Amino acid sequence: MVAAQSPAPDKAFVQFIQSAYPDLAKLYQHLHEHPELSFQEKNTSARMAAELKSLGYAVTQNIGGYGIVGVLKNGSGPTVLIRTDLDALPILEETGLPYASKALGKSDDGKDVPVMQACGHDVHMTVFTGVAKTLAQFKNNWKGTLVLIGQPAEERSGGAKAMLQEGLFTKFPKPDYVVALHTNASIPAGQVGYTEGNIMANVDAVDITVRGIGGHGAVPDKAKDPVVLASQLVMALQTIVSRETSPFQPAVVTVGSIHGGTSFNVIPDEVKLQLTLRSYSDEVRNNTIASIKRMCDGLGREAGLPENRLPLVTVRDQFTPFTYNDIPLTRRLTASFKRVLGPDKVVETPPSMVGEDFSFYGRTEAKIPVCMFWLGTVDPKKIAESKAKGAELPGLHSSKFAPLPEPTIKTGVLAMSTAVLDLFNRK
Repeated sequence: MVAAQSPAPDKAFVQFIQSAYPDLAKLYQHLHEHPELSFQEKNTSARMAAELKSLGYAVTQNIGGYGIVGVLKNGSGPTVLIRTDLDALPILEETGLPYASKALGKSDDGKDVPVMQACGHDVHMTVFTGVAKTLAQFKNNWKGTLVLIGQPAEERSGGAKAMLQEGLFTKFPKPDYVVALHTNASIPAGQVGYTEGNIMANVDAVDITVRGIGGHGAVPDKAKDPVVLASQLVMALQTIVSRETSPFQPAVVTVGSIHGGTSFNVIPDEVKLQLTLRSYSDEVRNNTIASIKRMCDGLGREAGLPENRLPLVTVRDQFTPFTYNDIPLTRRLTASFKRVLGPDKVVETPPSMVGEDFSFYGRTEAKIPVCMFWLGTVDPKKIAESKAKGAELPGLHSSKFAPLPEPTIKTGVLAMSTAVLDLFNRK
């Protein structure tokens, strides 16, 4: 057993966070108002680096793109890594907030697109900064090495892999624990949620090009209509989950985009589909991809397409594996949350089919225990209203997602700071 350096300063933490909140609130509004897309986080990264440098952290920039690493060494002890993500989404904000984003970014094809912090990464970065402040202020209460990373390109996936490939765990102190939080659009502000074991799913992106033989809309018998074939394919894909996957195995196949044709009287040469796949096992993932390819091939042949015009299936190189919360680590964090927030503010949450490239930090050869917990963001009054009216609240990735900054940010800083302090002081 390793004795604690001193008792956990819960009351002192609360007082310090209270005093730091006005600056954190300003930072939050700035980050919300000035979001940047994946792989374009230049200004966001620079701001986060400046915050850490001002607190005495040794900061390295441009790791795996616009990633940053801040290190605070404080004697002999465990190494704990805290991660935040930096990027935002190509969504036009419709929250009506006075600090709503009017920012524009560049899409892959070079077009200007609206950008919004619709997944709460502005909350993540603000809490991250608050934790950096708190643990720097209370250095006398812990011993070890604190590593804080700002990761690019979570929304597109790729940022975590890029940072690891550039030596995150070799050029910098290798962590004993990796911890992160994520906003939650159904948990009240002031609460946190935890999930032991599987928390987020495998994610795959699949492109399907349904190729036909174009022609005049008035003489469809002279063409091979890819619109009809694409429609059949969309319906057939629904049976992969309902008829080819065990009901005890979670899986999702969603066609999120379908585009084809230019005019009402023209049969096009092709239709393009974009799919997202979700699963929790390699078997289900592999079977789903194989079924998609089989259905595309089979329906194409049934439509009478020649070999060189059968549907083309491409699985993008964006695979994100499922996130597994180390159970002993999760239980340690949960105990800290319950102590500092109260048991009624800590709720157990079921696994989700959303995905996160945070999972990569626990999938290296080092097999480092990782844990991501949920941070409630919703005004309790709005939760009560939605239940009374039977109306859905805006979720993550919604143009109307608007976290309640206080007490969300304070709760996040207090929960994360306390949990990390306890990791430093207990073995």
